Amino acid sequence: MTHPVVPFFIAHQGCPHQCVFCDQVQIAGTTEGLPTTGEIEQKIATWLASSSWQTVEVAYFGGTFTGLAPADQRRLLLPIQPLIDSGKVCAVTVSTRPDAITPQNTAFLREMGVTTVELGVQSMADDVLKLARRGHDSHAVEQAIVCLKGGGMRVGGQLMPGLPGDTLVKSRQSLQRLLALRPDFLRIYPTLVIAGTPLAELYQQGSYATLPLAAAVSLCKELLHMALQANVPVVRMGLQPTDELQVAGVVVAGPFHPAFRQLVEGELCLDLLHKLTAGLHGGVPVTIHCNPARVSDVTGQRRINLRHLQSAHGLKIIRVVADQRLGRHELTVDFPGGSRTGNLLRDLDYAAL
Repeated sequence: MTHPVVPFFIAHQGCPHQCVFCDQVQIAGTTEGLPTTGEIEQKIATWLASSSWQTVEVAYFGGTFTGLAPADQRRLLLPIQPLIDSGKVCAVTVSTRPDAITPQNTAFLREMGVTTVELGVQSMADDVLKLARRGHDSHAVEQAIVCLKGGGMRVGGQLMPGLPGDTLVKSRQSLQRLLALRPDFLRIYPTLVIAGTPLAELYQQGSYATLPLAAAVSLCKELLHMALQANVPVVRMGLQPTDELQVAGVVVAGPFHPAFRQLVEGELCLDLLHKLTAGLHGGVPVTIHCNPARVSDVTGQRRINLRHLQSAHGLKIIRVVADQRLGRHELTVDFPGGSRTGNLLRDLDYAAL
């Protein structure tokens, strides 16, 4: 069961570095400083009053929380303490850098009711981290996750495939190394070129090329599959299409799409459908069954998956049926004289491709 998340953005604050890709003001959509005690209390009260839920989660996103002055960290967390005690706040998340985690600040966060820490991992390839000007190496990621888990924290990791120096192989290896550390969840954000960043300069100079949208979808499909097989949820793929990001000129280049996750899930389903319809040709009528939550993924945006199956195999897709009996990862194809069922996790093997 998930609860509404009350977000507070502390864009770039606490961070000692300027990574090549970073402009947290554009990404988070705020130029304000740290929220005041009154603002924190009022925002949480407003969310509670407008929600059918009796309890919410609180999250501090966008900056390096543990890089803030200790007094500022305490000031941001103190207003939440009575709400944690009363049960109105059930979880607290902060985001930070791997090299800003110590046993001491882990203990402090735990004492102040923080339950989850999200780490900006970006890559586990040291050369990619260096080119991105992250200021730390992959060993810092390993140390941070071990420290946080040892302190009883849930840990999330963010990856950014497509950074300077990255390759498809390095992206896959980065995820493999991160999964071996057993994070509780992941976010995967293909690299975008944001106006005003050092990466934008590199792009305009011709020193950096972004992943094309199709390539980013294909890669993230494999990464999602790897994570699901490891039973690690991917809570978001692709940056949230905020009003700020959708202003003309803000995203200079890169695989930005307001429904990036659906493109990835749709291609994953299409790959399984190709296997299930192999050998069927010549206008064979086909009915596809899937879990109700998968209908849009199976059809694809603007029904592109169904059109692709029809053109590639000559099939006649009768309809897509929402079937509660099927699990989220199961698809069934019915055709005259037969039926085939497959599982997205069990029956697809991208490592063999």
